[in-house]
Amino acid sequence: MQVPWLEPGDPLPDPASAWGEADPVPGLLAAGGALDVPSLLQAYSHCIFPWFSEGQPILWWSPDPRMVLEVARFKLHRSLRKTLAQFAATARCEIRVDRNFEAVITACSKAPRAGQSGTWIVPEMVDAYVALHRAGFAHSVETWIDGELAGGLYCVAIGGAVFGESMFMRQPDASKIALSALVCLCRRHGIAMIDCQQNTAHLTSLGAREMPRASFVSHVANAVQAHRQSAPQWNFEPVYWNEILSARHFSTT
Repeated sequence: MQVPWLEPGDPLPDPASAWGEADPVPGLLAAGGALDVPSLLQAYSHCIFPWFSEGQPILWWSPDPRMVLEVARFKLHRSLRKTLAQFAATARCEIRVDRNFEAVITACSKAPRAGQSGTWIVPEMVDAYVALHRAGFAHSVETWIDGELAGGLYCVAIGGAVFGESMFMRQPDASKIALSALVCLCRRHGIAMIDCQQNTAHLTSLGAREMPRASFVSHVANAVQAHRQSAPQWNFEPVYWNEILSARHFSTT
């Protein structure tokens, strides 16, 4: 079975045609194409994302099943709840959204993705997502402590569909704080789910689970359509912490 080769501007194949478990690389859909804003919007709207290393062509993926975090199922363990409560009550700590997207993605690019020995956020990817951010479709959620960027994450958002990409931290729990803030923001705006792409033990511990690709494709189509006229405002107010801190939605472990 051969992976389709795309020229810039070619439409991406149907996600259902991605390689399955019996194929050499499950989830691989296509190679080539371009990383411009229209191509990325087409990809994410159809549950496809780019992932490749230095020296490889652009590779497009749509794994089945898909790892997702339903924000209503977010597991706020006791230790993290304590950390968040302290963070929210401390004047020198704050969450900022889109304050320094380029610094966040650059920091993420210096850390390897789970299961890989090297970085996957190559310079071409950094440039592509910075352009997507400037177009209003990629966002950073940032943990700031004492005026310094301590950790954060970046994601893609199209209407009410949110796709998590990568996180980093320079201080303990800074990336978990940013993810918790993203969960709060999503709850506040009626966004039901955050795409996590791949299964990891860390994500599972926070409540993420695998979903059949067909179900995920249906969710994304509905989420994009539901918010087509009124996309959520990407900002964070301290009151948003109440979405998880006042809900008693946490584990006792």
